[in-house]
Amino acid sequence: MQIKRIFTESRAVSPVIGVILMVAITVILAAVIGTFVLGLGDQVGDTAPQASFSFSYDSTSGSEELTITHESGDAIDEARIVVTDGTTEYTWDESDDKIQAGDDRSIALSSSPLSGGETYRVVWTSESGSNSATLQKWTYNA
Repeated sequence: MQIKRIFTESRAVSPVIGVILMVAITVILAAVIGTFVLGLGDQVGDTAPQASFSFSYDSTSGSEELTITHESGDAIDEARIVVTDGTTEYTWDESDDKIQAGDDRSIALSSSPLSGGETYRVVWTSESGSNSATLQKWTYNA
């Protein structure tokens, strides 16, 4: 019996490692292909931007006006942003097509002065239209 040869033989190690690596590669490829087949890969680029907005309401000048200012965060394509009160949508008009920190939007409120409880939202919608997110919400408290 050749006991020394049994302990020094290492030919079987290489094929086992090869099989393990092939199985791992197959599992990873199946996961990636499955993600795109199920449509989950389309949503990767549709993540909402990170941005902060502030609101300022002025009712002293005789006309009601709500000013929304982009305080900080990502620059956002203006076509993706609307300000809504639940019934009316206001677009954001910038000359350079990007809303950046420091840019603001004033909305003239033609109805009666805010009485309390009215909520305005800055809403972002993805380019494909499949995702949307409220970036900031403001509620007037009388």
